[in-house]
Amino acid sequence: MLSPLRTFAVVALGGLVLAAAPAAIGHAQGSSSEPKQAEQKSPEEQAKEEAQRRSIEEYAEAAKLPGNAGLPECVWSGRRITMLLWRDDIDTARRHMDLYERFGCPTEHLKIAFRCLVRQGNIDSKSPERLSERAHACWVNPDAPAPPPPAPAAPAAQ
Repeated sequence: MLSPLRTFAVVALGGLVLAAAPAAIGHAQGSSSEPKQAEQKSPEEQAKEEAQRRSIEEYAEAAKLPGNAGLPECVWSGRRITMLLWRDDIDTARRHMDLYERFGCPTEHLKIAFRCLVRQGNIDSKSPERLSERAHACWVNPDAPAPPPPAPAAPAAQ
C-alpha cells in the first residue's frame, strides 16, 4: 500500500503529464515545416470574436468621455447600474453603486445616463435593439435625442 502522500504525488504527476500532453502535441505540430492551412471558424467562434471586437470598440468609444466616466471600470459598472435601475432592481443597483463610488466614478454621469435611458422610453419587444445597446449609447452620449416614435402600421386593405 502506498502512503497518502505518495498516492497524492503519483496522482499529481499523472495529472501534470496529461495536462502537458496536448501542449506538447500542439508544439510538435506547430514546429513542422508544412505551411498551415487557414482554419475555418465555426459560427459560434465567429460570433464570439465579433462580440469581443464590439466590446473593445465600445470601451474605446467611452474612453473619450471627460473625467473618470470613460474609465473601463466606470463604464462597466455604470452601464450595469443603469440597466438594473431600468429593470426596477433597486436593491442590486444600490449594492453596485457602492462599488461604482469606490472606483471614484462620477455619480453625476450615472444620473444623466439613466435620465437619457428613461427619456427614450420603452424598448419595443419586437425591435432588434437591446437594453444593453441603449444603455451604452446613453452612457457615451447622455444628451442623445430620443429616437423618433415608430411609424403607425398601415391599415390592411379589405
